[in-house]
Amino acid sequence: MYQFSYAEIMEDGVADAKERERQALDRSIELLVAAQREANYSRVTIEALFYTRRVWIRFIEDLKQPDNELAMELRADLISIAIWILKECEKIRKREAANFQGIIDVTTIIRDGLK
Repeated sequence: MYQFSYAEIMEDGVADAKERERQALDRSIELLVAAQREANYSRVTIEALFYTRRVWIRFIEDLKQPDNELAMELRADLISIAIWILKECEKIRKREAANFQGIIDVTTIIRDGLK
């Protein structure tokens, strides 16, 4: 019978977590692209903003945890990016801006960095 080492289990756990994060960011990008295509502020826009905000708020919560294994500087940088995205989402929600592409581009870079 084959037994997994703790390191193997932990490595699989990290790989699974990264895959879930990639999937969440993929979905956020898909929704933002659909919202960007809309001619006006619609339900699609609301859904994209709501989902994107939830994802990035959850990332901030995770990054703030003391047991998060990322380097402190990287965590701080990612939190800064998340705050910027949340502010851009709020501007779109208030109809003060329409910077979907900026959010899409930054989210894509972060997603691609998870590989």
